[in-house]
Amino acid sequence: MDIIAQLQEQASKIAYLAFNTVGTLQRDAPPAQLSADYPNPPAVPAETVAAVAEQPKVMAAALVQAVKQVFLGLFSSFRQYSVMGEDSQRRVA
Repeated sequence: MDIIAQLQEQASKIAYLAFNTVGTLQRDAPPAQLSADYPNPPAVPAETVAAVAEQPKVMAAALVQAVKQVFLGLFSSFRQYSVMGEDSQRRVA
């Protein structure tokens, strides 16, 4: 697999993790009162709050790890490739 295909695959993985993280946070967020005119939202059990509080940390760590993999791994390998050959670079300089 060439470097561009690898980069596209990693970008897709980052997008998947980012959208999955945001969707999970929206789905599992505890209810909040929008205004004083509305009744209070139902109480959330303490064990549910604890489980929901830990999940974003795990998901954020996975997202950061995927981004680090792209920047450290794939982008560093771009240094091997040059748009212009060495002969062309000497002519320009």
